[in-house]
Amino acid sequence: MSHRPLGGPGPGMPDRHFAGVRVLVTGAAGFIGRWVARRLTEAGADLILPVLERRSADAVFARYAVRGTILELDLGSPDSVEPLVRAARPLVVFNLVGYGINRSERDESLFWRINADLPAELARAMGEHRERGWPGASVVHVGSIAEYGPVGGDLAEDSPARPATLYGRTKLSGTVRLAEACQGCNLPGLTARLATVYGPGEHSGRLLPTLLGAGDAPVPLSAGLQKRDFTYVEDVAEGLLRLAAARPAPGEIVNLVTGVLTTVREFAEIAARVLAIEPNRLRFGALAARPDEEMEHLPITNVKLRRLTGWAPPTGIAEGVRRTREFLALDPQGDYR
Repeated sequence: MSHRPLGGPGPGMPDRHFAGVRVLVTGAAGFIGRWVARRLTEAGADLILPVLERRSADAVFARYAVRGTILELDLGSPDSVEPLVRAARPLVVFNLVGYGINRSERDESLFWRINADLPAELARAMGEHRERGWPGASVVHVGSIAEYGPVGGDLAEDSPARPATLYGRTKLSGTVRLAEACQGCNLPGLTARLATVYGPGEHSGRLLPTLLGAGDAPVPLSAGLQKRDFTYVEDVAEGLLRLAAARPAPGEIVNLVTGVLTTVREFAEIAARVLAIEPNRLRFGALAARPDEEMEHLPITNVKLRRLTGWAPPTGIAEGVRRTREFLALDPQGDYR
């Protein structure tokens, strides 16, 4: 299969170029993965969706209107990747499998297996077995700003990385190993580093699900002084497709962020106004902050994202919260896990 050159960035670019393209999406039943798979379904891609548990994934895919070939497969197994890619022969892989965001995930061996080993294995398998002809990125791997650690500045992609957590260290290892594998076989692949992503599908203990599920009760929160780059999940999915349609250097790193910092307190206050939660129910300071997981830095640069795609995440916090509320209103069973 051959594809015309992608041309310059534009509003409809992902839809124009993913129609009929065979795409492998790992982690497609997860929070961000379901939105990437949904967006690719809308664009007409031919999806291959390996999942750990078919039954739970079926429910997610039905809710999010995801269509594709579903394969039950444990990517935690070291022998799983090469046969998968060899059989599927995708043109593009989106790797959205991660381990350690959910606080119940604490197996150190799986931190290293999923976050560090898997990305390079996918790149090496794609270097050998992928279908040829896709002119953009063959591998799009999702990283994290936790890879930078407490280095300060604007977290430009070439900033020194000193991650302070096991999650950050293993994600950084995955980024480094992916780059080495891509460079070794001249494979166009990249790591998209994400910040604080919110929207439908988040785990139940996070900030927005807590506010959405508060009912009439008080909402205990930290003081909320920490600043974060809050990025709406549909914007993240759109950005990942746009990066796949770009022409990255092998192993390139791109911050997929808004470039705007907002305090947790301000996010909670904006969300409360959208959700009609009385301000006196927000109990700031009732919970202790986790300073070991917070990073002090300037607004995160997204100059490279804009250069590669001609685009940046457009959705403001109030709009993102409103869209989350409206999406969840369509599902009476709820969406948080």
